[in-house]
Amino acid sequence: MSMKDNLVSELNNKYGNNKTDKMVNYMQRILEINEHINLTAVREEGEFLEKHIIDSLVCNDYEEFQRAKLVVDMGTGGGFPGIPLAITNPNKKFILVDSLNKRLKVIDQVAAELGVENIELLHTRAEDMGHNVKYREKIDVCVSRAVASLDILSEWCLPLVKKGGYFIPYKGEGAEYEIAAAETAIRVLGGNVDKIENPSEDKNAISGHRLIFIKKVNGTPKRFPRKPGIAKKTPIR
Repeated sequence: MSMKDNLVSELNNKYGNNKTDKMVNYMQRILEINEHINLTAVREEGEFLEKHIIDSLVCNDYEEFQRAKLVVDMGTGGGFPGIPLAITNPNKKFILVDSLNKRLKVIDQVAAELGVENIELLHTRAEDMGHNVKYREKIDVCVSRAVASLDILSEWCLPLVKKGGYFIPYKGEGAEYEIAAAETAIRVLGGNVDKIENPSEDKNAISGHRLIFIKKVNGTPKRFPRKPGIAKKTPIR
């Protein structure tokens, strides 16, 4: 059996054929469109399943995520982790946010083809979304596999999360280092690092993301997030 077949049967066992078919179809459409619009560096199906689909789904195993009704995926890119999570959690609502509209148009088109209806796509900058009363401190969980370092990402995501909710970034090898550097930012923005989980450890997965569970314990001061671009230039230290 190929790596792809193994992973598909794992997904079938856990999520059933219907949801698995949707996720596989999503992958295949993204890979087709990827020939024209760069959405992922991964070209091979087995690797795509592991790095983008299975990696995206790790949140499903945690109660903090299971409780959430409204989830934001910040910097969704090609729709990860938002689309696999939306397919496997039809009872939750997902807002997929990206500053590049052409990516969102692709996700919108493919999700419509596949009948994924529990998503809303939002073309905006995180800094503007964080001051919008419709979203500020209204979100149960904010997830992100975006590339920004944790101090910057926290300023984009924590203002959206309601008290008692969670910001759950997917981070790589340098997770502990990033947490240390982001300590002040997380505290100032109203967060507290609850735990770090390493879901791929027991599976020897190549994706290797860790999940950092940052609980929103206090309200975010009004001045955050600062104007677009500032968090990147001068992170809260």
